Amino acid sequence: MKGGMQGMMKQIQKMQADMEKVQNELANKTVTEESGGGVVKATANGKKEVISIQIDNEIINADDKEMLEDLVVAAVNKALESAGKLAEEDLANVTKGMIPPGMNIPGF
Repeated sequence: MKGGMQGMMKQIQKMQADMEKVQNELANKTVTEESGGGVVKATANGKKEVISIQIDNEIINADDKEMLEDLVVAAVNKALESAGKLAEEDLANVTKGMIPPGMNIPGF
């Protein structure tokens, strides 16, 4: 039984190291989403950090400030959702059945 327990501990240690590696790699992976037919784009990394927002000059108009704000919020929310899915997929490859599907991993 001890050999089995040792083997399981090694698997857990490997999984922890792999998860740490994936989390570090997620900072370098990006997703970009858009709203308003592409006039506003938001890019986030796999750690759910918004790293850039691009706004087409044609949409910038003081009279439509509220609409522009709504488009920015929509693009950012889409980017963060996609970043979360990216993180889930990458971490799922590491855990491969060790963590039940749908169980949230803190921070992701």
